[in-house]
Amino acid sequence: MPSLLLVVFALQLVLHLINTLGANTINQLLWVLYGTLPTQTAKSVHKQTEMKREVVRLKRELNKVSAQDDFAKWAKLRRQHDKAVADFEKIDTTLRSTKTSFDTVFTTIRWLSTNGLRFFLQFWYTKQPLFWLPQGWVPGYVEWVLSFPRAPRGSISINIWDIACASVIGLVSEAITAIYVLATKRDVDQQKEKPQKVAADGAKSSQQTQADRKEL
Repeated sequence: MPSLLLVVFALQLVLHLINTLGANTINQLLWVLYGTLPTQTAKSVHKQTEMKREVVRLKRELNKVSAQDDFAKWAKLRRQHDKAVADFEKIDTTLRSTKTSFDTVFTTIRWLSTNGLRFFLQFWYTKQPLFWLPQGWVPGYVEWVLSFPRAPRGSISINIWDIACASVIGLVSEAITAIYVLATKRDVDQQKEKPQKVAADGAKSSQQTQADRKEL
């Protein structure tokens, strides 16, 4: 069943990426992408941005005007600022409610398409051997473990294959992270060594110059 092997591996890879990036980060990214679509919500987001800029602009102008020196202008700007803030808070509340519903829907869809699908496959193919081990290759009790819970003895069950994929993906991810950290640290150390080397060369040159002057 090569297709089922790849499906299980792909599911574990997606789950690892989701756990690494974080569900909130993914929801925020999807919300930003959703805001670029030609929808009413996208229009509201654009309007919210414009209203926020207007509030900031009025706030700055209000701070520049003294209520004692020019009360009429200050009062006018104050009314405009308060109205802009009220309108902004109204649309902001609506968008927050929309985003909460958006996060709930996509969290449900994400769970059903990953963990939900994984649990369904493990239940549906619980008796299906993914591939067979060579006869006598491992002891009998190991064959029982590898076929757990209900796959034929001597085969690899979908549950064990799922665990193996998760373990391998986790190890590879940790190895890549360690290599990246070591490479980054090496570059930083090299950058730190360059100024020290330049300073040492400069000090050496200064000492040589002073020595030459003493000889003269």
